[in-house]
Amino acid sequence: EVQLVESGGGLVQPGESLRLSCVASGFTFSRVSMQWVRQAPGKGREWVSTIASGGDKTYYADAVKGRFSISRDNAKNTLYLQLNSLMPEDTAMYYCSVGSGMLVGTRGQGTQVTVSS
Repeated sequence: EVQLVESGGGLVQPGESLRLSCVASGFTFSRVSMQWVRQAPGKGREWVSTIASGGDKTYYADAVKGRFSISRDNAKNTLYLQLNSLMPEDTAMYYCSVGSGMLVGTRGQGTQVTVSS
């Protein structure tokens, strides 16, 4: 069974940081690109970042470039997203998602990030 389990979200103040994790199982994690997407209340889904299967290439939405950092540990089947300098507009449910291959678009249940003073 394919599973993606996100964790690490929470309630933080503007300017603070969080580290999200996504543990994958049921497929060959190291062979696919992975991405983070988010969805704020009342808004559509927004792509945040993508990382190549080997971790050597990363891509970011303009809204998070310079503040967020995506990484992966293929030995642990785990995807990460470091969120720095958080702003209220970063408030959303964050999902990890398979970025390539037959499972493209498969995502987890999400982890909530709320940025508020």
